[in-house]
Amino acid sequence: MEVIIQPDPQAASAVAARIISHTLRDKPNAVLGLATGSTPILLYNELVRMHRAGYLDFSQVTTFNLDEYVGLQPAHPASYYSFMFEHLFNHINVKRENINIPNGLADDIPGHCRAYEERIKACGGIDLQILGVGTEGHIGFNEPTSSLGSRTRSKTLTPRTRFDNAPYFGSESKVPRHVITMGIGTIMEARTVVLIAYGSSKANAIAQTVEGPVSSMMPASILQMHPVAKVITDEAAASQLRNTSYYRWVYEQKPEWQQF
Repeated sequence: MEVIIQPDPQAASAVAARIISHTLRDKPNAVLGLATGSTPILLYNELVRMHRAGYLDFSQVTTFNLDEYVGLQPAHPASYYSFMFEHLFNHINVKRENINIPNGLADDIPGHCRAYEERIKACGGIDLQILGVGTEGHIGFNEPTSSLGSRTRSKTLTPRTRFDNAPYFGSESKVPRHVITMGIGTIMEARTVVLIAYGSSKANAIAQTVEGPVSSMMPASILQMHPVAKVITDEAAASQLRNTSYYRWVYEQKPEWQQF
């Protein structure tokens, strides 16, 4: 696991965007796994800027989103379908037929989840997966105690997650109780994983993810087992890490061919 600490969220988002840029340079038809929520907005803004400047071409890219609420219409302003088009898809040249987002209105949700997994496999797997992390350590909507080998499925949200997401719905009572999410096993099959986290509210989750034991109680900690996992934070999110001086030294000593 590589830990990259940047001064602020904007700088951290720029590093994540450059990693994606390198991926698309090396593989123009890459498969990207995408996250939602407030954390990746700056990253998506940077990707849009780079695309408009002529540095990024998404015309051959395929995308898979991590999750979606069950029972929410795509047009609902808090749906992840709406989020992705508002913050990214409407502003880049990705083909609509190459966009994959879980369908929270599917008549057969277990069947839809199996088909989502098969679609990922048919596209050759995910080359780079973007993740955020919840205050309780969830990745996607894999809440604490989720199986570390889980696949795409429906999940029941914890009260804390519903509380954290309440601002997007106006009140906690309006937050759906169920979601579709990629499983931890699905996420771990991505060739590269980039987790981004900003703010002091994520400091404990980051400390436990990077330096704590691997446990289903802290789902993001499984990334310690991933062969190419990069954790990119601002100073506030890194504030509870013990080995920050080492992480900074490693990043500063990168050979030229590893820099981004």
